Amino acid sequence: AHQSAIIASNLLHGNNKSPDYRAIPSVVFTTPALAGVGLTEGEARKRGEGVQIKCADTGDWFSNRRVSEKAAMYKTIADEKTGRLLGAHLLGPNAEEVINVFALAIRHQLSAKDLSHALYSYPTSGSDIPYML
Repeated sequence: AHQSAIIASNLLHGNNKSPDYRAIPSVVFTTPALAGVGLTEGEARKRGEGVQIKCADTGDWFSNRRVSEKAAMYKTIADEKTGRLLGAHLLGPNAEEVINVFALAIRHQLSAKDLSHALYSYPTSGSDIPYML
């Protein structure tokens, strides 16, 4: 859909747009779901950026226990100097939805602090986001 809109615009209004692939989430629809967006830790380090990594097993978090899912974890990657989110990788219930919040943050260059100050409905997988940052 993203590419189609750009192609249509370029056909109708001249060749002046190109796709922005900075923050396209990907999901493996397994049980539990596996999702990622942005850079991996290796890609971020390869670019020579100082990175802050947070990673944890979340199988014992309430949002996962309430649906009896023990296989759950996350990894977030942020720029060490600015706090800007560079990547997020999730395994667990609702990862296919929560990853969209991270994609939005990366696309709009939000910092981990910005995202952690948002209000989330509770008890949801989204309400776990501040703890991942």
